[in-house]
Amino acid sequence: MNIRITKPIQGGAVRAVSSKSEAHRLLICAALADSETFVFCADRPEDINVTAGCLEALGARVQYKRDGFYVTPINRQAENKETNQYVLDCGESGATLRFMLPVCGALGFKTSFNMRGRLPSRPLSGLYEAMISHGCKLSEPGCSPLTCEGQLKSGVYSIPSNISSQYVSGLLLALPLLSKDSIIHIKGILESYPYVDMTLEALRMFGVAVSEEEQQVFRIRGNQTFNSPKSVTVEGDWSSAAFWLSAGAIGNRPVTCTGLNLASRQGDRAIVNLLERFGAKTSFENGNVTVSPGTLKGIEIDVKDTPDLAPVLAAVAAAAEGTTIIKNAGRLRIKESDRLRTVTVSLSNLGADIKETEDGLVIAGRKTLTGGETESFGDHRIAMTAAVVSAVCTGDVMIRNAEAVRKSYSGFFEDFISLGGVWEKY
Repeated sequence: MNIRITKPIQGGAVRAVSSKSEAHRLLICAALADSETFVFCADRPEDINVTAGCLEALGARVQYKRDGFYVTPINRQAENKETNQYVLDCGESGATLRFMLPVCGALGFKTSFNMRGRLPSRPLSGLYEAMISHGCKLSEPGCSPLTCEGQLKSGVYSIPSNISSQYVSGLLLALPLLSKDSIIHIKGILESYPYVDMTLEALRMFGVAVSEEEQQVFRIRGNQTFNSPKSVTVEGDWSSAAFWLSAGAIGNRPVTCTGLNLASRQGDRAIVNLLERFGAKTSFENGNVTVSPGTLKGIEIDVKDTPDLAPVLAAVAAAAEGTTIIKNAGRLRIKESDRLRTVTVSLSNLGADIKETEDGLVIAGRKTLTGGETESFGDHRIAMTAAVVSAVCTGDVMIRNAEAVRKSYSGFFEDFISLGGVWEKY
């Protein structure tokens, strides 16, 4: 779907969609639990449907009714689990693959993982070797399908810190299922720690204990039971809300996002502080966050713990006086697209002065951008960034393959209209 934005958003209020990151974790915990769990989740982006489908392929029953998932757990004692071939379709979801791979190893299920898009080429090194050294047999990485068989064994897992926190989260979800205790030792300084913290919180909701014995060393007791809390609620998503809040900062009128938890463990709640640092005005009331325009100035931003914010922060920077430097963003090169490259190309096409570095971006702000035509590169965050930056463009903004937003935010362009924006297909 190619769209032309003829009018940017005009301000207003919009409900924050359900957190994709939290929904992955809660659905998996529910499928591993001792009884049925209702996971309240008002939204169903493609990635969450993919995880739900994978859990069903393993024998869970996942039914969506009344704004949530009723999850009946996997039968972990299934007959012939070592010989049955379970086929899981991970789509383009890196989180689904990296969480489900160690979980299937811990269950001892013989599994085939189908992947699409850029996912087969995205890194698994680190997790891959750790699973092989602990009893699993995996096919060669880099192609689809990826097969896994054998029984994951407890022990000491050494995981590199500089690739993906999802490796750690996947193991944290899997290792409590094993018969003996395990330790995860993270080599180096862990990036995106807030995402690991989200996993630990999801485990706590289901009564699973993990202790951090020292910095970046986790001990996981074996033979634990995931005790269903009967119902859990997925929080509003700060990562998606960041796009609307940023539009409030660079546009002409305030934007309010409702349904956000200011005490959330989601690292991307940092967007509020970052927009304040740029010079935007913010306010909070009963889970509602409002951002209003201000005099924006360039700043320096370390996105080590909040890499998903980098694209939309680049859009804000493009409209902020002076120079903004975004650093420690090297892992963006292994996302759905090489986001350092695709953010640079996309915003340049719309008139921004932006350059990529080895691990970041340098943006010289301008009062207005020209607009023009750009590409989503099949990446949901690139498409949403282009839509947001239309707020400072003097001409129309055309986005090719804008349907990429469905991966995390299927109603993005409907909400764009609800905030006063206008677009048409072309």
